[in-house]
Amino acid sequence: MKIIDILKGEKPSLSFEVFPPKTDALFESVQNAITEISELKPSFMSVTYGAGGGTSSHTVAIAEGIQKKSGVTALAHLSCISSTKDLIRQKLQELKEKGIENILALRGDIPEGMVVENPDYKYASDLTKEIRDFGGFCIGGACYPEGHPESENSREDILNLKKKVDAGCQFLTTQMFFDNNVLYNFMYKIREAGITVPIVAGIMPVTNGKQISRICRLSGTILPARFKAIVDKWGTDKEAMTQAGIAYATDQIIDLLANGINGIHVYSMNNPFVAREIQKNLKSLIK
Repeated sequence: MKIIDILKGEKPSLSFEVFPPKTDALFESVQNAITEISELKPSFMSVTYGAGGGTSSHTVAIAEGIQKKSGVTALAHLSCISSTKDLIRQKLQELKEKGIENILALRGDIPEGMVVENPDYKYASDLTKEIRDFGGFCIGGACYPEGHPESENSREDILNLKKKVDAGCQFLTTQMFFDNNVLYNFMYKIREAGITVPIVAGIMPVTNGKQISRICRLSGTILPARFKAIVDKWGTDKEAMTQAGIAYATDQIIDLLANGINGIHVYSMNNPFVAREIQKNLKSLIK
């Protein structure tokens, strides 16, 4: 099923992101966790793509398994900055043969120590156009409510986002955020700029205080005072932080749903317990 058809439905969507193992040795344990999450029957599940394509074979295998074994629509991530046109077309053909109809088109990060000169794909919009021209896929993209870390200002960021949508992107999934007002302000700006595709809100239930510094370093995410207080109080207590993190994420999602944001995407970190608890907390709101 095409994800754009899910997002255009009247019912709110709840989806989960999972990631493939970093090594072959971890494949079975990661696969077991992903299977548990897929058994919750979310609206769809996205599978991330390893840096430089290092675990891309796992991405395809996991996405295929999600669809065939659980009957859940899969969204395969695909990044391009360190890939050639031939490799991308090979991946597109593989995804098509495996029955994957949905792709999240990403530029991706250049792996540490690698130098990419004159890349075939410089931006995610370049990859989006390639996928569109290949045909047969529903194409999603990423957006950054607090601005892309490499953009000089929000105006430039939104202009680049518009290029991605014009190239064929049919829906956008946000980077994680912890203050819903950031998303609402972002939504106003992009709608004013003529970006009308569905927006899926990316929510990260933080269950480990140590995650926060890394999250902020990589994404530039702003932490509201209320969230900082939670981390300061329970960040070193795993059980308490898990409960508080799930509660905070649930509260965010309820507010989003109440304000008309019907697409919710949870960064599950391959944790079936977190996915299950979030779904249970929303059971009467997304039925």
